[in-house]
Amino acid sequence: MIIGVTGGIASGKSTVARAFAALGIPWVDADDVAREIVEPGEPALAEIADHFGAAVITPDGRLDRRALREIVFADEAQRRRLEAITHPRVRERLTAHLARLEAQSAPYVLLVSPLLFESGQAALVDRCLVIDVPESVQIARTAARDDVDEAQARAIVAAQMPRPARLARADDVIDNAAGEDALARQVAELDRRYRDATDLPPAP
Repeated sequence: MIIGVTGGIASGKSTVARAFAALGIPWVDADDVAREIVEPGEPALAEIADHFGAAVITPDGRLDRRALREIVFADEAQRRRLEAITHPRVRERLTAHLARLEAQSAPYVLLVSPLLFESGQAALVDRCLVIDVPESVQIARTAARDDVDEAQARAIVAAQMPRPARLARADDVIDNAAGEDALARQVAELDRRYRDATDLPPAP
C-alpha cells in the first residue's frame, strides 16, 4: 500500500515522514525528486533556462531557486509553465522510486509530496494523509525557515491548494499544531491502522 502524505508549505510533512521512518516505514520525497531533475545536465534545467533566462541560473550553472521562486509566485502563468516542465518528469521518477521501495516488502510506503493533489500524483497512491496546521502557522514557519518576508510567505501559501479543499480530499488527517506528543500518538495510531489495512475505512 502506498500512502500519499501532503499538506501546505511548512505543515511538517518531513517531520511526519521521519516519525513513520522511525517505525520502519520507507518514504520518497517529491521535493527531493524535484531537486534531482534540475541538477546540472538534466533536461529540465536546460528547459527552465531557455524559458526563464539566465537570471535563474547561478554562475556555476545551478538553478537559482530564490530567483525562480520570486518569478513564479508573482505570476501564475509563469508558475504554470514551470509546472509543465517539471511535473511530468517528477512523476516519472517518483514512479521508479516507489517501485523500488515496494520491492523491499515493507508493510506500506510513503510518498511525501506538497503537490500530491495539484500535480496528479494522488493517482499513484492508495490513501491520502493530509498534515494540517492553521495558515497563520504556515506563514510564520515559512518566513522563518525560508528567510522571506511575510508578504512572500503569504503569496506562497495562497498559491497552493486552499486548506479546506485539501482537507476535503483527505482519507486521513494529522493535526500537527498540537505538539510533539500529540503528533507521535497520531503517527503511532495510523501506523497500526496502515499495517492492519482491514481496519481502514475505504478511500472515497
